[in-house]
Amino acid sequence: MSIPGEKINVYSVPTRPSRAAGHIGALLVDAGKISQADAERVMRLQREKGARFGDAAVSLGLVTSADIDEALARQFEFPYLVPGTSSMSGELVAAYAPFDPRVEVFKAVRSQLMLRRFDSEDASKRLAVVSPCRREGRSYLAANLAVAFSQLGERTLLIDADMRNPRQHLLFSLENRAGLSTLLSGRASGDVIEHIVPLLDLSVLPAGPLPPNPQELLGRPLFRKLLADLEIEYDMIIIDTPPGTVHADAQTVAACAGSALMVVRRDHTPARLLKAFADELTGLGTFLAGAVINET
Repeated sequence: MSIPGEKINVYSVPTRPSRAAGHIGALLVDAGKISQADAERVMRLQREKGARFGDAAVSLGLVTSADIDEALARQFEFPYLVPGTSSMSGELVAAYAPFDPRVEVFKAVRSQLMLRRFDSEDASKRLAVVSPCRREGRSYLAANLAVAFSQLGERTLLIDADMRNPRQHLLFSLENRAGLSTLLSGRASGDVIEHIVPLLDLSVLPAGPLPPNPQELLGRPLFRKLLADLEIEYDMIIIDTPPGTVHADAQTVAACAGSALMVVRRDHTPARLLKAFADELTGLGTFLAGAVINET
């Protein structure tokens, strides 16, 4: 992908993994939870008792209820992470505990965005997650919202455009040797988009090494062109940003994305800064899709 006066290497977007969701017994065998001989024992008990395979396997003590939940998630293409099996951060509650009441907030935000902003095939599905101040929960919301969209079956890309204090590579346990900064400076060599394999439809573009000129990099036409090219490959693009009243990066990202979701923290975000920042974004032509109040 290139534009006049600027050069950038071409990077392949990860292909969608094959999904062979089969019988829950086969999934348990493939996952190494039970042996083939164990599966046959379960099927015999299943026929005798008229029970479901999972219930029979649990009654024999071969697997736990958590093992069955994991297999069911794979069967219904609803992937999530099992605690203790991944190095990814526990802050990814939508990935580790998708049935937890806390995750309903992310699902509700996802639904509202789909209904109010991204409800047509023609709508641009790029969303900047912004906030006026530091420590308001932008990265946390962006990461979990991206997981939630991917669990819906939307091919989702999470971009860390906070090239001052990036966190997405830490949350997803990724290296940060290359990323958005090296892409925009033309120094990337290799595929910098990381496919999060356990989550099927989620990919992450980390921020990359901290550049001395993040505002100038984001202000280049190349950033807008990059988003347009990536939008062809992905159903949803969510972009993490720095605090808006500290640096002007978030305003640039939001203007390029076209839509923004505001995050504020109860008893933390000054109302005057929130209003000034919101007015600035709308003045740049950014559609404010809504606001999320962080209670913690």
